[in-house]
Amino acid sequence: MSVAAAMATLSTQAQTDISLDSEAMYFEIDDLPNAVNWLPAPPEPNSTQFAYDLTQYMWGKGERLNEERAQQAIDNGVVDMEDMTVQFSKPFGMEISKEKTPCIFNVLNRGMLTVRLCARKPKTAITRLRPYVRYQEPTLIPGDEETLRENGSYPSGHAIRGWATALLLCEINPDAQDELLALGYQWGQSRVIAGYHWQSDVDAARLLASAGYARLHTNPDFLADMAAAQAEYAQLTGKSSSVGSAKAAMPRSAAIYNLAGEQLNEEPHTGVYIQNAKKFVK
Repeated sequence: MSVAAAMATLSTQAQTDISLDSEAMYFEIDDLPNAVNWLPAPPEPNSTQFAYDLTQYMWGKGERLNEERAQQAIDNGVVDMEDMTVQFSKPFGMEISKEKTPCIFNVLNRGMLTVRLCARKPKTAITRLRPYVRYQEPTLIPGDEETLRENGSYPSGHAIRGWATALLLCEINPDAQDELLALGYQWGQSRVIAGYHWQSDVDAARLLASAGYARLHTNPDFLADMAAAQAEYAQLTGKSSSVGSAKAAMPRSAAIYNLAGEQLNEEPHTGVYIQNAKKFVK
């Protein structure tokens, strides 16, 4: 799908809810990096490595005394993209919503729904107790305690969502990368402060989010959606650069090139050419 077509289609769907089922995802779970095969297991209780998790848990409880930081940890406890964009809009520099930025919201929503799947296999294989369960202590978000009590602690799904969202928005507005990454980092630390995760859960989540986000860039639909989001951002802000513009990020699926790397604009295409990163002879 071309950038113009993607923007036109999404603009007509601005008032329509974007699907949250498997059809909205760019990949199925088995196509994504399986952390069970490459990510080390979390520290065993009473090990020297676990001492860091324990000191960070105590640090998190201390941070709760800071009312502003404690409130941020509570606010960062959301999981739906509509709720997350409210908080990421400020560092991004503009309001993000299905109504006002349908292309940006679309790639964010589909991307986050996909990358979050990276947590499912390790959570199932490694049934680690959460800090508040291990020590039978209250959290900053008591309403989630019963629901998450039996849910594995390693890795942190919230931290995956926060870091992946920051990475994706950096690709749309690279000028705001420091502010976005700061919030993405704090999003993970909020889970330590709230008492729901060990530090090693959060550290692992950032690795998983980065691995999953890299995988997204092998999907032609994601690349087209990203280009549409960048074009929408450029249209709304008037900003254009060699780093962040939609033109610079145009996926190969939207164009055909000869072997010299020159874009072919006329039909029919004959000889040897490249499309979707594959060689064709015609």
